[in-house]
Amino acid sequence: MNLTKLFYVTLFLVLGTALGQAQSGNIQGTITDENGIYVPGANVYIQSISKGAISNFDGKFTLVGIPEGSYTLSITYMGYTDVEQEVAVTAGRTTAVNIVLNPSNVELDEVQVSAYGLSGQSKALNTQRTNMNITNVVSTDQIGKFPDANIGDAVKRIPGITMQVDQGEARNIIVRGLSPQLNSVTLNGSRIPSAESDNRNIQMDLIPSDMIQTIEVNKAVTPDMDGDALGGSVNLVTRTAPQGFRLSATAGSGVNFITDKRIWNGSILVGDRTNDGKFGYMFSATINDNDFGSDNIEAEWSDEFEYNTGLEDEEGEPILEEVDVDPYTNVTEQRTYLVQRVRRSFSANFDYQINAANNIYLKTMYNWRDDRENRFAFAQEILDGEDIEAGDFTIANGVPTRFPIEAVRESKGGIAGGRNKNRRLEDQRMQNYTLGGDHLFGSLKVDWMAAYAKASEERLNERYAAYAAEYIVNNDNSNPKYPIMTASDPSDFNNMDNFEFDEITNENQYTEEEDINFFVNFELPADLFGNGGTIKFGGRGRFKTKMRDNDFYEYDLEDLYPTLGSVPVKNYTDPDFLAGEKYQAGTFASEEWLGSLDLNTTNGEALPDEYLPGNFEVKENVLAAYAMFNQKLTDKLSVLAGLRLENTKLESDGNRVVYIEEDEDAGIEEGIEVEPVSDENSYTNFLPGLHFKYDLDNNTILRFAWTNTLARPNYVDLIPRSEIVNEDEEVIVGNPELDPTTSMNFDLNAEHYFESVGIISGGLFYKRINDFIYTFITEAEDDSFGSGTAGYDVFQPLNGDSASIFGAEVSFQRQLDFLPGFARNFSIYLNYTYLSSSADGIRNEDGDERTDLDLPNTAPNMFNGSLGYADKRFSARLSANFSDSYIDEIGGNAFEDRYYDTQFFLDFNASYAITNNLRIYSDVNNITNQPLRYFQSVKERTQQAEFYSIRFTFGLKYDLFKK
Repeated sequence: MNLTKLFYVTLFLVLGTALGQAQSGNIQGTITDENGIYVPGANVYIQSISKGAISNFDGKFTLVGIPEGSYTLSITYMGYTDVEQEVAVTAGRTTAVNIVLNPSNVELDEVQVSAYGLSGQSKALNTQRTNMNITNVVSTDQIGKFPDANIGDAVKRIPGITMQVDQGEARNIIVRGLSPQLNSVTLNGSRIPSAESDNRNIQMDLIPSDMIQTIEVNKAVTPDMDGDALGGSVNLVTRTAPQGFRLSATAGSGVNFITDKRIWNGSILVGDRTNDGKFGYMFSATINDNDFGSDNIEAEWSDEFEYNTGLEDEEGEPILEEVDVDPYTNVTEQRTYLVQRVRRSFSANFDYQINAANNIYLKTMYNWRDDRENRFAFAQEILDGEDIEAGDFTIANGVPTRFPIEAVRESKGGIAGGRNKNRRLEDQRMQNYTLGGDHLFGSLKVDWMAAYAKASEERLNERYAAYAAEYIVNNDNSNPKYPIMTASDPSDFNNMDNFEFDEITNENQYTEEEDINFFVNFELPADLFGNGGTIKFGGRGRFKTKMRDNDFYEYDLEDLYPTLGSVPVKNYTDPDFLAGEKYQAGTFASEEWLGSLDLNTTNGEALPDEYLPGNFEVKENVLAAYAMFNQKLTDKLSVLAGLRLENTKLESDGNRVVYIEEDEDAGIEEGIEVEPVSDENSYTNFLPGLHFKYDLDNNTILRFAWTNTLARPNYVDLIPRSEIVNEDEEVIVGNPELDPTTSMNFDLNAEHYFESVGIISGGLFYKRINDFIYTFITEAEDDSFGSGTAGYDVFQPLNGDSASIFGAEVSFQRQLDFLPGFARNFSIYLNYTYLSSSADGIRNEDGDERTDLDLPNTAPNMFNGSLGYADKRFSARLSANFSDSYIDEIGGNAFEDRYYDTQFFLDFNASYAITNNLRIYSDVNNITNQPLRYFQSVKERTQQAEFYSIRFTFGLKYDLFKK
């Protein structure tokens, strides 16, 4: 019997069993708060028959198989008054009920204490409390308490999570020390596609925080969740139609102190439900226009130095002499970025309650971000040893302090006019359309979803103009955190006629990923131990296509523009440069001139070796099935156990560059050929899981989980391709033999919830990881990759052997309502995560195994803290976020390893309620002027430091509820 027949036979038997329970009925309910907002995580219980349920993110709960009769529903919810409601159940029918909860006041020493602004925290903690697995939940109200414009900045407040930033905004998520591509990010349960060209990373800064109702981080996944969540699964839940009319709007402005340029932001949300309660809608839109920039310095460090002795060997090649030196900078770069980001987001959500037993919904979201950028880079790189003569350099105390370099002044921009505005325009879009339903067939619960999602990144007419000169510099590494090279003769730095034409290029890039998802879940009551329970099973299909289509043209305009002195220029030296006033950018070709050039496919030369190896198309199909049971073994102990099966099939098409060597005797000229390559791969993973939850008392919970997860390789890594990056002297090679990374995970957690809305929790976790993927770096020994590629760094993904992560998490949050007077309005939010990791099977450039490495991206210490105050009108919060330094990229040896440096962000926000509906707010971000910083090998050696300065915003928020 094949799987299809087995599925239909099983479905027939299940439906027959469910429909056969004719003497029972069902209860379908919706729980809201006093404003008509849905209440998730509420505990609903019928004492007389010992049956209960938990409300979902939309406030809905279902009780099935209830014998005909009258019952009392008891609803308990931390931070809200308990409610009892009578309900009559009719056999063979589903009874609908609507329940409203009201906030409670806490009695302390005969003093009544009101918990201001805790409704969002209450919803999040109740959801976290009632979940069977280990989760962290953040609600939209909590998000609003922090000055976070996008979801990435909001997620970094959650225990065990750190973020990698891009232009000062949190972009890539690291969960429990595992790389961004090893974690799953979903929107309403549907996987979000990635617009990144060469990995699976999700751009968390693309989604505004205003569009999301709840963030749920599943750190121990259950069998009904996607298995590709090595670190964890982050589910973003969008807003749904309210029970009554709601109108919300925000209008604000601000300033970026790095450029003194403005910020504009606005949002509107409107939703309602028809009088009969059947049809609901929610429309929302946001826009954020941010004109800012960054000040950047970069360096590369070397411990090798050689020069030309002036002698030649027998073949006429120059004889080079190596000199023992201490580490020094052989490359420095200073960059000035001017950036404008316009982020727009639109959402339209609908639901229709056909009857008490059937509901369908449509959720849509469209995110669109324009990222305009000019970059002015001044780079200085030591010349090759054969071009350095004995009198050209000075070595003092083992450090080269004077030597000849090539200096390059490069302008980056785009075409004039239109949306580009002389800037490189990166157009990123992410859209998601989800249709789903929830149904009851007797005692059988069925939910299903079908979704289409697409992410794209388009960069058209990205232009570079570079002019180069050679001269001698003084190399100052006395402060390795701020290394600098300066011209020995200052006139060399300022003489634009000495900077000769190097190159002018124009490139177009397009990356697209499409996902088609569907799943169906079936759930039946199954009381295996006499205390209540369910059995659940289902299947999922995910069909993904990803492609990249780039081109690259070079233009010979040397005769027209021979030197930098022959073109319009601008001086971008800034005395307030955030890395220090000693860094002078100097003069560059203007972005207006670069944008005005007529560069097209007819007057330029296509360089296929620059782009074709990076073009690809990949199709990945994942079919999954699972079965699990959720049972109460006793009144206090519950277990969830099951098995998930995932089959992955992948087809890839790409290109490999084949270099043809010149052979005069055979009449063969030097050239290149591009060879199409393709590959197929498939594998199946069995992923069992086991979760225990023990209620020590009404407010204290112990949890244990054993789970198995995987992470699929990046698509581009699987293509048997080779890509030559001459600009960086690098060769990138694919590896079609990569295996998926798998992990066995153990979690132990304890949680105690305060009645006054709060939590103290602690936990331990351990991950045993097999076949993790790292990038092996070696040096090309000859020109086998092409003429002149000897000595290039060769990058190839390989599977390591195994790795392990051990960690501990503690968290505390509550209102300090036990304090006297106004002090009881203060609240504290604290969490800390510790990680320790090791990795085996990583090899250096000589092929020897390295034993000195942590698993990349595992920050050993992470901390979040905030001190908040809230009364009837005024609220304020000071928030801190810290993550320790960690290895980010493994080099060919320990000296070449790259580390992501420590980050400490401090933010402040405040608001004042003018009326019950109108509030004024202000936010201050990055008070510490925290840079993005990488270092090489040791903390003192800066490899990159990028500064963003402080951002200040203010505005008005209006919120109207009508039940």
